[in-house]
Parts: sequence; structure tokens; C-alpha cells
Amino acid sequence: MDLSNNITFGGKPLTLIGKEIKVGEKAPNFTALKTDLSPFSLEELKGKVVVISVMPSVDTPVCELQTIRFNTEAYEYGNIHVITISVDLPFALGKFCANKGVDSAITLSDHKDLDFGMKYGFVLEELRLLSRGIVVIDKDGIVRHVEYVQEITSHPDYDKAIDAAKELV
Repeated sequence: MDLSNNITFGGKPLTLIGKEIKVGEKAPNFTALKTDLSPFSLEELKGKVVVISVMPSVDTPVCELQTIRFNTEAYEYGNIHVITISVDLPFALGKFCANKGVDSAITLSDHKDLDFGMKYGFVLEELRLLSRGIVVIDKDGIVRHVEYVQEITSHPDYDKAIDAAKELV
């Protein structure tokens, strides 16, 4: 993946593995676990505008703010469906969501199979975590916006992602 040289953590280069997702491609279906351990498939949101908020772990300040921000956006724009995904255990995600009032976004764990991470190119090889980024998918299942955040301790461009999603509803 040509993004590998650009992803850093505290300035240290990391390697992304998986297939880089690009604007215009069909969004690959993936499965992950919900906080109640039930399986989730992207197919469940077929025909909907979807924002996938990708992060390393809710136990970090930037990830916490990213999760809360997109949950708020999902509530304000009810016709935009937000998925928050990391490799945190489902139990930790459930506890975080309960403590922070995150109830509009679908919170998923990719810890078991890294199915999302590999199909969308967000797996950090050295850490077995997901990198930070955003993917926006239209009602036809086509990727319309992608951001791989270069420094994973930095915030994504929230406004650009939400604006891209709002144009699709």
C-alpha cells in the first residue's frame, strides 16, 4: 500500500496492511462484533449513507473525542448512519458507550478477524491496531470519501467527512 510510508505514530513510521480503499470503489462487505457480541455485517446498512469512523482505541483522548463527535453527528443527522470501529474488545466498547452516552453510532470491534481492517487497509502491522481514518459510503454502496489520517495521534477532518455524507442524503 502506498500510504504505508505516510502513517506515523508520534512521528515514528508504521506499516499499513490490507487493501487500500479508494473513492469510487464498491465498499467491501465486512463483519465485526457489536458490543453485545452479536455479529454485524455492512450489508445491514444497504441503501443507507454510512460514515465509518476508524480508530485505534477508545482508551485514548483523540479516539474518545472522535467517537463522541461522530455519535453527536449521527444523532443530529439521523439519515446518516455512523459506524465506529476499533480493535477494542466488545466489552470495553460497551462500557465506554454506556459511560459516555454513545447511543446513536453503531460501535464495533474488529479484534477477532480484522475483517474490516484488512479489507479497507487500516491495520497497523506493528501494533495490530486499526489506524485512524474515515470512510463515507453512499446509498449504492460506493465509497465517496476516504481519509487515512497521517499521524494517528491527530484528529480526522470531521467537517469534510460530515459534509461529504450530507451531500449524499
